[in-house]
Amino acid sequence: MLRGMTVLLICQLIGEVTARALNLPMPGPVLGMLLLFSVLLWRGAPEWLDQVAQGLLRFLPLFFVPAGVGIMNHVQLMRAEWPAIAITLLVSTVITMIVTAGVLLLFLRLTDARKASTHATNHD
Repeated sequence: MLRGMTVLLICQLIGEVTARALNLPMPGPVLGMLLLFSVLLWRGAPEWLDQVAQGLLRFLPLFFVPAGVGIMNHVQLMRAEWPAIAITLLVSTVITMIVTAGVLLLFLRLTDARKASTHATNHD
């Protein structure tokens, strides 16, 4: 368990150092997560890292507590700005759905083209 947590924290640290050293407009933990993701794609997920991930997922609801407290602290502001908040949420949701559908269609076309070329190569 300690080994897996150490790996996660090292990835976050590398991401943080990289973001600050290169003055990137991206949070360090996001870079660390991308690093971890690429390593997992390359080598696969070991059992000890999976155990840590499962342990963290058990406590995932606790990560939403600060956001809920922040909403409660700014309820007056949210009452005043609710139309802008609602429009922003709606527009961003629609944009996300459109982009997701576009990426899905792109990957479906790519996999269909790959299958077609493999199928044509096998029959020649």
